[in-house]
Amino acid sequence: MTVRDTLSWITQTLQSAGIESGEIEACWMLWQLTGSSPVQLRLRGDVLVSREHRQQLETWVQRRCQREPLQHILGTAPFLEWEIEVSGDVLVPRPETEVLALKARDWLRQRAGGIAGRALKALDIGTGSGCLAMALAGIPGVSVQAIDVSEAALRIARSNAARLGFNDIDFLHRDLRSLGATEFQNLDLIVSNPPYIPTDEISRLDPEVRDHDPRLALDGGADGLEFYRILAKLGQQWLSASGCLLLEFGDGQAPALIRLFTEEGWGEISAEKDLSERERILIVYPSAARAI
Repeated sequence: MTVRDTLSWITQTLQSAGIESGEIEACWMLWQLTGSSPVQLRLRGDVLVSREHRQQLETWVQRRCQREPLQHILGTAPFLEWEIEVSGDVLVPRPETEVLALKARDWLRQRAGGIAGRALKALDIGTGSGCLAMALAGIPGVSVQAIDVSEAALRIARSNAARLGFNDIDFLHRDLRSLGATEFQNLDLIVSNPPYIPTDEISRLDPEVRDHDPRLALDGGADGLEFYRILAKLGQQWLSASGCLLLEFGDGQAPALIRLFTEEGWGEISAEKDLSERERILIVYPSAARAI
């Protein structure tokens, strides 16, 4: 079969299985096998696909039709400028989290070098694959710690960091629910993409998420806000007076979160939109701080 025929076969097979992104995923599979970009694949449509590649594609397509995430099948997912290792032990990074990462990078860049005598201190809570921790560590003059309750997730995070050259991130096995007010001190930035799906809604998620992402990374308790309550109580005690807390959250949760952090005595609180124009990132400053 030619590249053109193969792309058509994968696309139609995946779409028949209810996967709307079949055409994109077909290109992604061939890209992984051949190293040719989607544009190159289109230009080389008459080139024959080898038997070995065809056999690998058949295996991948069969697994994908069973609604296993393509990122798990390939073992990697794109995030910012990297391809990072993923598995069923970590949440597959979404574009929304890239928005959080870029916002955090901008915040750190504005302050880098502005604190005499020490590096900026950042903490990633629930690091998973380590994608956010690496985004923070890429800013010069920033010291990064990252915590997760899952040892399996930390192994992947450490592997990603080592492979991509981020050797100074301090990955720690910690459960946010058991931490106290003195666990961290004088932080400049806290970022987190905590679990925010209400427990009863998990069964209604797409099978790629419901059956394959780790439940620890999804289940935010009865109303989805369990971990935000903890962060609202501990965050101000961990942050410096000029620090900032950046959090990803779910659809429609902004009003409840703004109320929650207001009641806990935080200062400036705002919500920013993601690329689909949905409120997605909570930006919170301690009572003594002002936003730029």
